[in-house]
Amino acid sequence: MIDFRYHLVSIVAIFLALSVGIVLGATFLQGPAIELANQTVGRVSQHNEELLRQVQTLQGRETGNDGFIGGVTPQLVQGELAGERVLIVEAPGVTAGLRDAVQESLGQAGAAVTGRVAVTDRFFDPKQSGVLDQLALAAKPAEMSFSEGLTPYDRAAAVLAAAVVTADSAEGGRENPAASGVLDAFEKGGMITTSGDPAQRATLAVVMAPADPYEGENAESQNAALVSLAAGLDAADGGTIVAGPLSASGAGGLIAALRDSGEPSGGVSSVDTADMPVGRIVLVYALREQLAGDAGHYGLGAGASAFEPSPAASPTPRSSGG
Repeated sequence: MIDFRYHLVSIVAIFLALSVGIVLGATFLQGPAIELANQTVGRVSQHNEELLRQVQTLQGRETGNDGFIGGVTPQLVQGELAGERVLIVEAPGVTAGLRDAVQESLGQAGAAVTGRVAVTDRFFDPKQSGVLDQLALAAKPAEMSFSEGLTPYDRAAAVLAAAVVTADSAEGGRENPAASGVLDAFEKGGMITTSGDPAQRATLAVVMAPADPYEGENAESQNAALVSLAAGLDAADGGTIVAGPLSASGAGGLIAALRDSGEPSGGVSSVDTADMPVGRIVLVYALREQLAGDAGHYGLGAGASAFEPSPAASPTPRSSGG
């Protein structure tokens, strides 16, 4: 019969065998294991160095390309927007550097920037939508009427557009008497701030998209409000585009919201490379295309149909109310 001592000896033998195996493994396999680990580390380090060299090469090429494009931009856009007046609309979060670079390219294309309208956070606040609606109703021109189903942002966009843009090139640079006081009312209401002279109506508009998507429970309504504003401007002027960096075409970005908006996306153009010198050339060409009666979505992000517009026809003549 197998007794307790037999079990005890068996257990001791098992642990002794395990101990001997560990010692032998540590003794005889130590060299190969360390060598294998060193080889793996060496290969990873070499691969990382190769990737770093590739990144540095790409960065150098990008810097060179941007420098070259920046140098020839005046020649590439010269006269493309001659005689046009452009309004710049800034969404919260747009950097001054991007805005100024866009404004410089517009000037190189022959356009005059009438002024800037910056939309404030108060404009988007759902708690202020009633105030915004009251402002729109009180400030709208007497002859303006609203169709049913419009949101407060739609009505505000229509009223603001009447004050800052026109589709009639002959009226460009002139104030709309019927919309006198609109900008002052919205500015006193804390919905916008202005610089320059946006009341001297523009014929084109550029809505600047921030790099960082809006976050939180109001993010979707913020983008919807800006899309409504862009659509309202486009309905009243010779053409409107939404421009920003590539990130604005990603999830939660303003350009992505426009491209997914349905009807507004058919009239308002977008450019998601406005932070690049070549992208600002594309922006000018997209405005030129708008003047010819066409629209498109350009850049590198989701929803872009091409990097740049196809060679466009000359703009069609625009008359009052057209």
